[in-house]
Amino acid sequence: MQKMKDLFKLASRCLIFSLLLIDISCTSSPDNSGTSSGSSRSKPVWVNNVNSVDNRSQFVAAVGHASDREMAEKNAFTNLAVFFGQSIKADQTIVNTYYEAVKNGVTSGWIDNIAMRNTISTSVSMDTLLGADIREVWHDEKNKIFYAVAVMERAKTVQLYTEMILANLEMINNLTAMNQAERNTLETVSRYQFAATVADINITYANLLRLLNASVPGGVKRGDEYRLEAQNITRTIPIGIIVNNDREARIQNAFAKVFADLGFRSGGQNARYILRVNVTVSQANYLNNPNKFAMMELSASLADSVTRETLLPYSFSNREGHTTAEAAENRVFISAERKITEEYKEVLSSYLSQLLLER
Repeated sequence: MQKMKDLFKLASRCLIFSLLLIDISCTSSPDNSGTSSGSSRSKPVWVNNVNSVDNRSQFVAAVGHASDREMAEKNAFTNLAVFFGQSIKADQTIVNTYYEAVKNGVTSGWIDNIAMRNTISTSVSMDTLLGADIREVWHDEKNKIFYAVAVMERAKTVQLYTEMILANLEMINNLTAMNQAERNTLETVSRYQFAATVADINITYANLLRLLNASVPGGVKRGDEYRLEAQNITRTIPIGIIVNNDREARIQNAFAKVFADLGFRSGGQNARYILRVNVTVSQANYLNNPNKFAMMELSASLADSVTRETLLPYSFSNREGHTTAEAAENRVFISAERKITEEYKEVLSSYLSQLLLER
């Protein structure tokens, strides 16, 4: 009875693989849930010749190997991606931002169609291609090596990536749709920056479709087009700076340089966005140290005067010493200016890029 059951299982597996049009011999006893013994089973043809997987017009296949099964499967997926070359690779920062947004559900807020929202939620790392599966694993017990074959059905993959592109295009359209009153805001800058990220992801999907000789949906643009528009919007936004206890406008000028470098206009006290900065400088002496020391405490807050929200708090403290109190104070301001110009630019840029993700 057990023998009959085993024969039935074997016949079922052979039927499944023949329906998939994958020429992996039934005598290999494919098993996706476990591994097969190299001593009880001959080496499958695909281990040394992936072209033995027929119907290459319908399937793309690649083999990976390693000392453990998991790594062998990962290597198979990686080798499958190699088929498409660098054209499907995106900057890792862009990929991370996109998938973080998907994971946190941020993208769903910009997609009206439920089916498209579900499509977006299925997105995975570009290192594991959508539509790809591990179809068989063989263990060479003698040499202690696992072999895995990854197979991607072309038609299924074309459908999945086409749906992903269409979902992303809807999201981009919603991100960039606004009236003139909404346009000149920091949130809009962030929306266009994220639209650029989504557009870059779409470029990789479109490249993959082209390599599969499939048509690409209309409307796919490069992310730089949206980044350029984000810069254009930035130039229309004035930011006012108010500093208490400044010295010869040194702290104000340092912050002004950061905003100018990022493309913002200089604004007065009536601007929508105001950076309020408070500076406190005190003197300090230390036992057995002849130098004089100046200590600075700086706190800054970028606020929206319309919504009355505090958007970005920022603070630091530093200390500098010299032979005279005057020289020590001068040094502490030089140190603060350097810190603001080097650090605050990164802080503000990061805030704008993450603004949508944190809401």
